[in-house]
Amino acid sequence: MDNYNVTTMTQFILIGLSDLPEVRYPLFVVFAIIYQVTLVGNGAILLAIGTEKKLHTPMYYFLVNLSLLDIFCPSATVPKMLENLLTEQQSISFLGCAFQLYFLVALAGTEVFLLAVMAYDQYVAICLPLRYMLIMTKVRCIQLTAGTWAAGFLNSLLHTVSTFRLSFCKSNRVNQYYCDIPPVMALSCSSTYVAEMLVLVVGGILGISAFLITFVSYIYIISTILKIQTVEGKHKAFSTCASHLLVVCLFYGTTIFTYIRPSSSQHSPARDRLISMLYGVITPMLNPMIYSLKNVEVKEALRRLLCHRACLQQL
Repeated sequence: MDNYNVTTMTQFILIGLSDLPEVRYPLFVVFAIIYQVTLVGNGAILLAIGTEKKLHTPMYYFLVNLSLLDIFCPSATVPKMLENLLTEQQSISFLGCAFQLYFLVALAGTEVFLLAVMAYDQYVAICLPLRYMLIMTKVRCIQLTAGTWAAGFLNSLLHTVSTFRLSFCKSNRVNQYYCDIPPVMALSCSSTYVAEMLVLVVGGILGISAFLITFVSYIYIISTILKIQTVEGKHKAFSTCASHLLVVCLFYGTTIFTYIRPSSSQHSPARDRLISMLYGVITPMLNPMIYSLKNVEVKEALRRLLCHRACLQQL
């Protein structure tokens, strides 16, 4: 049996996206631009919905929350990554790592639940249009939104506490550009069985439940759209949910590709870290683009917002 010298871990070393110094600054520029585009894109969605009264509906209320998540989620990891790329210092404190993991898991979990709520909203709008205003009341929307945020943060608290109660006495090098449960847990020299079971059981139940709500909702939505007789009616119904459906496919597609794809010895750790960018950075940048391009009402609101700003600048 191996004997470990158990010491108090005070900091972790985040292995960056690349150990090659010649690409450090190009990576900094690329991801700084991506982060800025993410902030501007989602900020524009928030402004457009906030200033357009006809968009003050349940669907766009949930979209506001999605845009907030798409701002907060990369903000939990990207600034530290940019700092590491610029200063070549890869360290993060034990407490900083715990907070980063907590907020990352909380925000990602909240987005999973929110996408399920948004799918249910689309189901009611398309399959039960006459009862929509009775079901999706203002109070109901607030309750659903509060529930998604509470579930995400409570779930993350459970996993964060179980992860950082472990003893860390091996290497302090986290094989990722941010603190996540699997790479942090891999550094433990104590049993990780309980923490792993919590991830599999609690995370699995909540994640699968949210996925099933989303999946079943869209089964009913597609079935209802196919029953519409006119082409114009089908197009109108599909345009209502097309943006959200693309966002759902993008979110679950990148999540599966990042975490559930089969492992292979041909996959280098550096390539795995780059692939994780799909989930943590690229998706939040693409979501506002999808809504601004596919959703006519959001597109018109953004156009009026830009025209208003242009008129103010000319005065």
